[in-house]
Amino acid sequence: MCRSSHLKRLERYYAKDYLVQCQNCGFVFAEKIPSPQELEAYYEGYGRNDYLSPLTVKRYEELLQSWEPYRQTNRILDVGCGIGYFLETAKAKGWEVYGTEYTDRAVEICASKGIAMQKGELNPDLYAPESFDIITSFEVIEHINNPREEMAKFYRLLRKGGVVYITTPNFNSTLRYYLQEHYNVIAYPEHLSYYTPATLRRLMETMGFKKVWIKTTGISPMRFGSSLRGKQQKESGHSGVVPEPPPVYVAPESPDERLRRSFESNPLMSVAKSSINGVLSLLGIGDSLKGLFVKG
Repeated sequence: MCRSSHLKRLERYYAKDYLVQCQNCGFVFAEKIPSPQELEAYYEGYGRNDYLSPLTVKRYEELLQSWEPYRQTNRILDVGCGIGYFLETAKAKGWEVYGTEYTDRAVEICASKGIAMQKGELNPDLYAPESFDIITSFEVIEHINNPREEMAKFYRLLRKGGVVYITTPNFNSTLRYYLQEHYNVIAYPEHLSYYTPATLRRLMETMGFKKVWIKTTGISPMRFGSSLRGKQQKESGHSGVVPEPPPVYVAPESPDERLRRSFESNPLMSVAKSSINGVLSLLGIGDSLKGLFVKG
């Protein structure tokens, strides 16, 4: 991030995931760079979750409503848009929607929904400079190891006064502190960069954006449980144990989704959730790191 060569191995995290920390800016990332072939093979087998929670749609709608003051060009770009759930919601609200994805299947699915798609990494030459009001990046920047280059592309494509919205796992989360190297968010080659509120803010300000807000919210019971079971399997020393498949965090009857519904349907629990998230953000220890940044 700061181009310093003063790197320190994080010994607990290095053997499996090659993590180092910059001694100048604090950024944590994988020192090993996966090959394009390694990444393509990994992402071809990447699962696509077909369940779209009504609560997720509601959160998308709330985000879009909060961004109405930024609507000028009426164009929104979602980098790494999956199968287009967010852009579907934006399209229904009258936005002109654009997305990028790596796999042919994801591009086909999004195109069938009326989303203007680009395959592969974001290529700013395919769009007019400063042509977007909003650029979003949901759980994407942890997958790339060139964040300065990526944010330079965002800066080029975003109009002055437009905003970038980013979500990514928080390396300073309570679960990571407790589980350490067993926290299954830490996973090479899927995740290559690990952000905290401080390093995300540093990245964005270095690249010319100004912070509107940064939050860290939520604790996932399913993520905790699956990480703990992986830890117990490793400690048991039973090499013949079949690894547990990755948990589905958004499914109709998953523990996380049931908990979300409970919080949503009960006014007292909703207040409690807001209070908990407020404390998690104040301390910077929630699982999910979210930030809104404006181009000055």
